Amino acid sequence: MLEPVSEALYDSAIFPQRAVALKVGKDASRESPCHQHEKGQLVMPTVGYVTSHIQAAIWMVPPLTAVWIPGNVPHSNRISVDGEGCMLFIQPSAIAMPDDVCTVSISPMLREMILHLASMDQKYQSGSETDKLAEVLLYQLSLMPIERFDFAIPEEPKLHQIAKAMVADPADRRTIGQWAAAYAMSERTLSRLVEKHVGMTFGKWRGQLHIVVALQQLNSQVPVQRVAENLGYESVSAFITFFKKTLGQSPKQYLSRR
Repeated sequence: MLEPVSEALYDSAIFPQRAVALKVGKDASRESPCHQHEKGQLVMPTVGYVTSHIQAAIWMVPPLTAVWIPGNVPHSNRISVDGEGCMLFIQPSAIAMPDDVCTVSISPMLREMILHLASMDQKYQSGSETDKLAEVLLYQLSLMPIERFDFAIPEEPKLHQIAKAMVADPADRRTIGQWAAAYAMSERTLSRLVEKHVGMTFGKWRGQLHIVVALQQLNSQVPVQRVAENLGYESVSAFITFFKKTLGQSPKQYLSRR
């Protein structure tokens, strides 16, 4: 059994194999520096959660979900204090994966296959049992549905400041008009900037942040009532209604499915 190590100390370029896996343990560095590599990377938490900073957005990775990062895309990964995870590095020619960053559902079977690969010698030979495992693993990965758990942080200066402020205090319930006034612009101007640089309304943009934070906290066993309070909702029922409207299930149903 291979011991978990730090992602920052791992160089996937030294492996010519179609897929290599790395376990990241509780004693590993909590956050990797921003970097990029030719191989595509699947970031999968096994305990707690992982937050990836990619292309001016924060991507949330709860259990039984993974974020897919195509090759040569700058990124950094941060694992929660109580978390553990697994990184799967894939040769570009080994599998047809999306060209853009996305989150992918991970079935329990695929999760165990990735963990099993990570426990084996990564310098396996073509045609070996490990190579056959990698082949089936990659095929199963190609069948997994795409999800989306991210919060965009635009490069536009004022939106960047607003995004950082919302991340620092997700419970801030100021209206779009109040946010606009705080940054010396009209409500119409702020709405137009968000539509242009984020591609959605201000309310949906903030809702994406709330989903990211809610999933982080729920997967860390924070009670639903406390999550609602941490996000500034007036009642638990209001938070559950928002969660169900966004993800199609109540927090309890969503977590039990995972």
